Amino acid sequence: MRDKHTSGAPWRNFYGRIKGKGLRDSQERYLAEDLGKLAPSGVTWDDNPDRKLADLTQWFGDSRDVWLEVGFGGGEHMVHQAASNPDVGIIGCEPYINGVAMLLGKIRDAGVENVKVHAGDARDMMDVLPENSISRAFLLYPDPWPKKKHHRRRFVTPEHLDPLAKVLKSGAIFRVATDIEDYVRQTLEQVLASGEFDWLADGPDDWRKPWGDWISTRYELKALREGRTPHYLTFRKR
Repeated sequence: MRDKHTSGAPWRNFYGRIKGKGLRDSQERYLAEDLGKLAPSGVTWDDNPDRKLADLTQWFGDSRDVWLEVGFGGGEHMVHQAASNPDVGIIGCEPYINGVAMLLGKIRDAGVENVKVHAGDARDMMDVLPENSISRAFLLYPDPWPKKKHHRRRFVTPEHLDPLAKVLKSGAIFRVATDIEDYVRQTLEQVLASGEFDWLADGPDDWRKPWGDWISTRYELKALREGRTPHYLTFRKR
């Protein structure tokens, strides 16, 4: 098997969905009218085969703290954080185009302007983010890949955690929310094994209770309806 695409991109397996059921007319309009304005340039391998590092001051117009949300789902949390923290720049990565369309509608409704949206693989984004540039990262209800043979597809593996650690500042916070107990196990195992993070937990309430600025997402509400227990893990980059 070849090691790279013709663009120079490495061969990275991608297992998640790119598109689901048909989009509504309004969502098609959001994608046509808004995504191009919110998508940061120089992230894809076709646009930036040399992997030149991004200038985040150009993306957000000034020097500010920048947060990263990996897999923003329907965008509830990302828009909530953007509205609550207008002085912060927030980058969201999501390859599922239906989720991107939902986010764009929420951005319109909320009128937030401090966001960038990458409708693609978060690994491509982490390629071009400068080292020590991200102050906070979120991984919220990621695809659980429940079968044991598929656990290597989860985000909490060195393939993703190593570049994430590289772009996070010392002292940056990494939040993980999941309702899958085995995902909790793998997260604690892999994140701590990286040697890059400390787990900020003194007692059960530190992973049983949501963060003070939390907003429940559609995936969490589904988990609660189906009787699964959310877990909230907080790590700090060393």
